[in-house]
Formats: sequence, structure tokens, C-alpha cells
Amino acid sequence: MACVEMRVADRSVLKLIRMWLKAPIVEEKDGKRQPPQSNTKGTPQGGVISPLLANLYLHWFDRLFHRRSGPGQWAKARLVRYADDFVILARRQSQPLKQWIEDQLEGWLGLEINREKTRQVNVKDEGATLDFLGYSFRYERDLKGRPWRYLNLFPSNKSLEKERDKIREMTGPQHCWKPVNELIGEINEHLAGWKNYFRVGYCRREYRKLNHFIEQRVKRHLRRRSQRGYKFPRGMSVCAHLQQLGLMRL
Repeated sequence: MACVEMRVADRSVLKLIRMWLKAPIVEEKDGKRQPPQSNTKGTPQGGVISPLLANLYLHWFDRLFHRRSGPGQWAKARLVRYADDFVILARRQSQPLKQWIEDQLEGWLGLEINREKTRQVNVKDEGATLDFLGYSFRYERDLKGRPWRYLNLFPSNKSLEKERDKIREMTGPQHCWKPVNELIGEINEHLAGWKNYFRVGYCRREYRKLNHFIEQRVKRHLRRRSQRGYKFPRGMSVCAHLQQLGLMRL
């Protein structure tokens, strides 16, 4: 709260944030709601204010990292952070660098590093992949057989699986009553936002797989809506017919 008070002077807003942080935690286990538990530290998981509070708090970690006595100078390291997720880039991941990070985050700031998700990656190793903010970063061989590699970034497997689950939810049996135009409009609106986020990098391979999956799901939806079965036009592929209906392709 001290970091918030440096930016916010309105007492009513500060009181609201304190109430937010002290709100009890309610969890479900085996389909049953558990009794509320008091919250003594941390921000609500998935709360809309959590990324903002993380930015305010970890701003001081950024300042220490890039100051003259920080690893941004003596280790020539670079910090890339989004809320509470960050990547530290350095030519050599030395023990003093690791110790400095642990001392500042766990000692000075009182946070807890999730060591199950924390790992050291040398992206230049064959097949090594770094996942960050939904993207995968990996060095791959040149497609034309030239003797060099390039850094490729594309949607991670976790992001693709999450997107497929979303499409399954939108085209499931519970939505078989929806008219085709309405369903395709909802899918297009969702895909437009997903595409805008993952428009950086080389995503053609992942887009092709996802396009095929979406076409199969919409095809199943069309056949499920009619007891007689949906008849596709003769002489036209399923892909072309769905595009004729307005389905967007990535």
C-alpha cells in the first residue's frame, strides 16, 4: 500500500483497495464451496486490479535492476517484465545474478518466486524454447536450407490449446440452437481479437492448424442443427462454403 500511496492521494480509493486486498478467499473443492478464508497477503488471483498493483510494486524492482549498482550495469542484463511475469536476458546467467534477484524479490520485497515455473534457457541450444506471454521463442533452421538459423516467435502450445478450448465452448451442443450467421459472427469477433494479439512473428503454421480445427467445429455445428443433416453444395469444398457463409480465416 505504501507504493500505491505514492501515486494515489484519495483516501476513499485507498480504503477501497485495502478492502480489496483483505477480501476473504472462497474456493471450491470437489464441486463444493469451501468456507471463506482470511487473506493476509497477496492480491486476488485473476482480479482486475492485480496487474496494476503488481506494476506499482515491481516498479521498484525495475529501478534497482537498472541503477548503477544493479545487474543491468555490471552483468549487462536486460529485464523484460509484464505485471508479475518477467524474463531476464543475459549472455551469462551467473550465480551472483541469480542471488541478486532472489535477495531483492524474496528478501527486500517479500515476494515468493515460483520455482516450478522459473527456469534457465539457452535459446541457442538445438530445440530450446522459451514461452513468455503466450508466445514461444525458438531458433529454427532456415527454410531454404541456408547455413544459419533465425529466431522464430509463434503462439505457444498452451495458447493454442486454450484457444481450441474456447472454440469448443462456442460451438458446443449447448449452442446448437444458434443460427449459423450469429455463431459465425461471434467466432469472427473472437478470432479478430486473438489474431491482433498474435500478429507478431511467423504464425502461418499455427494459423493453418487452427483454421482447420475451426472449420471442423463449424461443420459439426451445421450437421447438428438439422435432423436431416446439413447438405454442403456440390462442387464446393467445405472451406470455400464456410468462407461463403462469412467465416473468417486466420
